[in-house]
Amino acid sequence: MFRNFSSQALERMALLENQDRMDRTDGTPRSRRLRQISKETGQFLALLAANAPSGELIEIGTSAGYSTLWLALAARERGQRVKTFELDPEKCEMARETFRLAGMEDFIELIPGDFLSLGTSLSDITFCFLDAEKNLYEPCFQLVAPRVVKGGLIVADNAIDQYEGIKPMMDRALADEQWDCLTVPIGNGEFVCRRT
Repeated sequence: MFRNFSSQALERMALLENQDRMDRTDGTPRSRRLRQISKETGQFLALLAANAPSGELIEIGTSAGYSTLWLALAARERGQRVKTFELDPEKCEMARETFRLAGMEDFIELIPGDFLSLGTSLSDITFCFLDAEKNLYEPCFQLVAPRVVKGGLIVADNAIDQYEGIKPMMDRALADEQWDCLTVPIGNGEFVCRRT
């Protein structure tokens, strides 16, 4: 699966990787940074999403679309699309450009706006990648959790480097007997929750 990215997709991903590195050191305000996952985290997400049960693949927090490309790789493998939600209009434009330049538009549905308003219509979620503002993790989990199919996954980013910020969501999931949870030390830490 990892070998199935086009040269155009790899070129765009390399550009975003470089931009993300620069954002972290050049004084770019946090709200304007890409704040994207590592390549290894992308591979991990793609493997999980490709092997999830039948259902919807979603992402909460698109940014410039780097993580979405990894999920789209899994979606293409599954013969479906990933739905990705982004609140910031500028980042939506960057993501659209990413998907177009990478030639992955057929496997991605970008949904601009507030997930907490738009996500209420979702059902049969099999995989959710959560990478938004950390104070939104718990309300997003509350919205997504009852819509996840048996064996489906919710994966929350920054479980190690921003543990305190997402601890309320982690505590809620860990206390719920419907979820098996584990923090995986890859990238910034991925909190993986499986619906039992």
